[in-house]
Amino acid sequence: MAGTWRAAVLAWFQLILYRLLLQASPSPVTDSSTPTPARSSGSASTPVQSTVPFAYFALVLLTVLNMLNYMDRFVVSAIVEPMSKELHFTDVHIGWLGSAFLLVYIIVAPIFGRLGDRVSRPWPIALAVTLWSVATVLSGLARNFPQMLAGRAAVGVGEGGYVSIAPALLSDCFPAARRGRVISILNMAIPVGSALGIVVGGAVSQAYGWRSVFFVAGIPGLLVALLALFLPDPPRGTQEGFAADRPATAVSPGAAGSLQETFRLYASLLQRAPFMYIVLGYAAYTFALGGLAFWTPTFLMRARHMTQTEATTLFGGIAVVGGFVGTFLGGWLGDLGLRRSPQAYLWVSAWSTLAAVPFVILALTPTPTAVFYPAMIVAMLLLFMSTGPINTALVNCVSPLERASAVGFGTFLMHLFGDVPSPTLIGWLSKLSSLGQAMLIVPVAVALGGVLWLVAVKAHARAPQSSLGVAQPGAAT
Repeated sequence: MAGTWRAAVLAWFQLILYRLLLQASPSPVTDSSTPTPARSSGSASTPVQSTVPFAYFALVLLTVLNMLNYMDRFVVSAIVEPMSKELHFTDVHIGWLGSAFLLVYIIVAPIFGRLGDRVSRPWPIALAVTLWSVATVLSGLARNFPQMLAGRAAVGVGEGGYVSIAPALLSDCFPAARRGRVISILNMAIPVGSALGIVVGGAVSQAYGWRSVFFVAGIPGLLVALLALFLPDPPRGTQEGFAADRPATAVSPGAAGSLQETFRLYASLLQRAPFMYIVLGYAAYTFALGGLAFWTPTFLMRARHMTQTEATTLFGGIAVVGGFVGTFLGGWLGDLGLRRSPQAYLWVSAWSTLAAVPFVILALTPTPTAVFYPAMIVAMLLLFMSTGPINTALVNCVSPLERASAVGFGTFLMHLFGDVPSPTLIGWLSKLSSLGQAMLIVPVAVALGGVLWLVAVKAHARAPQSSLGVAQPGAAT
């Protein structure tokens, strides 16, 4: 009976999503420039190069969950002033709330990432969503800084688990030639969720108080988490022409052996130049974007004398429009560019990020209003253009059997050197001078990210496929 009920639910969702998405989606194209791993003996098969059953259900559900992920993450940005007033927080306290969340987040991400390469993937995703939603609700009950710090750190446990597994699962659901658009759709939830956290957070705080914001942000995740148990879980490597030699539920015997295996894999990733340049560039980019997302509403209130509602609505609206359009445009350009270069995703990421630098400077300096608004819009659009392509480049530069591990380990590194220190550093610089001057560190980080991704193009072109991790599918097993 349970199996029949589950099949009926999945069929219902598939029918709806087929009408909404599948008929509007272009036919899959096999692109010879997309690197494919060599097939191991005993596991060789013809590349699927088509969507697996219920793939669109997975895409929509994981995108919705990603939106809730970022909504929960950024609600604090909307309530800095009223929360600080009641709980007597300084800018340093506020910076530590962002850094504590990310510190836990990056520690958990590689753990869940390795788990996502070794077990069935739907249940860790459902567990992660439940954890971050409960922690968000509990943050609304905090009465002092240690309690709020603990609540925000706990949110990082759940979100760190989700972000490692979702891109790897989707990479096995859709053809490689359409992967840029798929990952971009997943990441279009970033500006939407971030903006919802800021806009809804500001509106709810004004109407019902800042504590209600955490309840409004956390409860939807609890309602959606159960659907994650119905996600498809295709064999790893399906789209590249081979399936994992062991079933998704198998785990190597012996905890010690498993731990050694994990450390060997991470040590191997550290020695791969394309992976490291992508991640280091992503760290600089994340430093900038994390600082912008966390401090911009407060910056607008102080430097441009906006009210809380004006600041959160303006920044949230610009982030939604610029982020939504930029993310999809970047993914589309990356897929289109594969016809000319296998490094297309890196080219798009690098040049769009470098093009954003002058507009970020204009948006963060005392410019006339007629200059500020266009500069902020263009800056957001160009910054988010790299989101889909760079994540696609990351999953493409490793074997399908180690993608969740690579995303988790990459997440650890990029946040450790990126938006873990940036909120606290900007808060500290603000205390020494002003928030306006402290924010000028952001365009420097943006430029560094673009340069490192240009270096990654060269490293990727020179690296043999074995060093990219795509020619040895058995290496991660």
